[in-house]
Amino acid sequence: MTAGNRVRVRRVYEEPAADDGARVLVDRLWPRGLSKADAHLDEWCKQVAPSTELRTWYRHDPDRFAEFGRRYRGELEEPERAEAVAHLRELAGKGALTLLTATREPEISEAAVLADLLKG
Repeated sequence: MTAGNRVRVRRVYEEPAADDGARVLVDRLWPRGLSKADAHLDEWCKQVAPSTELRTWYRHDPDRFAEFGRRYRGELEEPERAEAVAHLRELAGKGALTLLTATREPEISEAAVLADLLKG
């Protein structure tokens, strides 16, 4: 099984699934209304989150997703973020990895960009 088969994206508010593997929150901000116990996280990797400036510019506008992904991938080359990506890649190499986000549309989130990067 390749890492691509083991990396998925889900909303942090969804109930954990038996095959989630390592559950890692990749948002910079803690999800509203969710207790740490209810999140069922293995880690909170906020170092990998996009910058506030990029997040503010993007505003989860589907028309900006491609450009967001391009800019975010650029940010992921910065040393602290690159180290966090390497850690996520290591987790994915050990088994299933579920990247969690609080956004309503995880398919156009930083978690989706990260999953695509880790699968490649």
